[in-house]
Amino acid sequence: VQLVESGGGLVQAGGSLRLSCAASGITPSMGEITMGWFRQAPGKERELVATITRGARTNYADSVKGRFTISRDNAKNTVYLQMNSLKPEDAAVYYCNVEGRRPFDTPRTWWGQGTQVTVSS
Repeated sequence: VQLVESGGGLVQAGGSLRLSCAASGITPSMGEITMGWFRQAPGKERELVATITRGARTNYADSVKGRFTISRDNAKNTVYLQMNSLKPEDAAVYYCNVEGRRPFDTPRTWWGQGTQVTVSS
């Protein structure tokens, strides 16, 4: 599986950015595919931002609820993250994540290379 991210950059506080992640190499044998975004700021651990299942069930970190929206195009195996009302504390490297989960099997995870989001105050 290869993940190609785009859309990061520099934005002023209060602004918006949209991240995209296109996945290739996903096959039905990988099971239920959940796609998502994580982020890692300098000196901090990588943390979950949002995930979305094929059936569009979403999960958000409390810190981004109401400001970020995750969506997914199953036909294109692409996941998006619309980020509004950005705050300086949202600045981080954002990583695309794909998880394949099959019954009675250990989940497999793939990561993108990361895209930098910088928010100026």
